[in-house]
Amino acid sequence: MTATGYTRAAWRDLLAPGLASLIALAILLSLGTWQLERRTWKEDLIARILRQSRAEPVAPPAPGAWDPARDEFRHVRIAGVFLNDRETLVHGLAAGETPGRALQGYYVLTPLARSDGGTVLVNRGFVPTELKAQDDRRDGLIEGPTTVTGILRASEARGLFVPEPDPARGEWFNRDVAGIAAARGLSEVAPYLIEADAVPGQTTWPRGGQLRVDLPNNHLQYAFTWFGLAACLVGVFSAFAWRRLHESGASGGA
Repeated sequence: MTATGYTRAAWRDLLAPGLASLIALAILLSLGTWQLERRTWKEDLIARILRQSRAEPVAPPAPGAWDPARDEFRHVRIAGVFLNDRETLVHGLAAGETPGRALQGYYVLTPLARSDGGTVLVNRGFVPTELKAQDDRRDGLIEGPTTVTGILRASEARGLFVPEPDPARGEWFNRDVAGIAAARGLSEVAPYLIEADAVPGQTTWPRGGQLRVDLPNNHLQYAFTWFGLAACLVGVFSAFAWRRLHESGASGGA
């Protein structure tokens, strides 16, 4: 058998692994490209959130006109009266005074009877566990007509590892607008909630301004990972093919 014959056989042997490597390469390159597209989308999203959350407050949309893709994170102002007897505590964490240390406690969601009709849930802010009871923070209650500014947020979906709420015991683990409204017997409730702004110099509880616009944007790193794996695949297959052809040529020439 000639050296040429052995080489042709070697090429045939490379057909299956070459096809598999080509498919894998296409997948890796498509994943890398997708991550670059996601990076562009995430940058646009972050820019929109920062722009809307830092803008001058405007009136929130009518409940029927609410569009989360357009309205979430909008800075709003609304007037009304807090229904303090129907507040709901949601388990949560807040940044402590020591960097990297979080405080355990609750977010205080209080219905606001709007001056123009209807009700909206307002996350007035965070209280530590020792101030769970309303009687222990009565100096932080707001009675009578008031105006609230804050950031619009959609109802918070319950994650896979988040416990189910127990409305009978008042145990909530996510800011479920519809669920909390039903448990508190509220009607005409807006499908969104408002994360109250921080009050400069505030010494009472709860304390607003807990919303942190800190969306991770690691898509460029992920893209480099996929493209790097694609480059490794090309290198490994090239070395494999060169060795197989070289060994075939050496055997054919023997």
